[in-house]
Amino acid sequence: MKIAAGQFTSVPGDIGANVDSMRGLVRAAAGQGAALVAFCELAVTGYDLDLIAGRPELWLSEDDPRLEPLREACRTTSTAALVGCAARTSGPRPTITALVIGPDGELLARYDKTHLYGEENDVFTAGTRDGRFTLDGVRFAVAVCYDNRFPDVAERAKADGCQVYVASSVLDEHNDSFERVYPVRARDNALPVLLANAVGPSGVGDCLGGSAIWGPDGALLATAGAKAPALAVARIPAGRVAAGPDRAASA
Repeated sequence: MKIAAGQFTSVPGDIGANVDSMRGLVRAAAGQGAALVAFCELAVTGYDLDLIAGRPELWLSEDDPRLEPLREACRTTSTAALVGCAARTSGPRPTITALVIGPDGELLARYDKTHLYGEENDVFTAGTRDGRFTLDGVRFAVAVCYDNRFPDVAERAKADGCQVYVASSVLDEHNDSFERVYPVRARDNALPVLLANAVGPSGVGDCLGGSAIWGPDGALLATAGAKAPALAVARIPAGRVAAGPDRAASA
């Protein structure tokens, strides 16, 4: 199986523009044979907490019609997509959510971030369950940004029979997670790890991309590089490390 991390610059609050960017990256990833493409935390709106808190119309439902262009891209390419958004709940606050759209365009899974960071606690409600989904017989774990700082999240994924660990994040240029978290989670748990990061300005500072895939030994398999919309694509055979890195491709 090939998987992909897609990075782009979200336009704050412009759901249509951001969905269109993701639609293009889904098509590009499918052209390279990827079965799944993951996007960063809050990709649908951009990571702007004040904007999200002040505009509830930016919160998405699981079947939100504004995601239809992305669902159509998934259907026509038989590709799944993991989409970061603020999602509606039964209460007064949204969650930071990863919606997984299946290759048939239907909702495959929803994961709500369980470890909120800093001012996120003033805007969002924390989730209560680990993220899981199965695609083409492969069991995936999902975590969002600060979740990944907690080793037990990946340890539970391994114990639960997950074969791939997907992280949807927004990391600025000074964040040390590229070296100290993601390859370590891969190596310590013998799991391939995919990181989808943002590019450009965000509520945490400038993000330089660096979306990447590490093999289960912690070795870098693919990177989308810095500062530009792009894909990192790698083949992840279940249970063993891919033979070598796939080239990053610009979108």
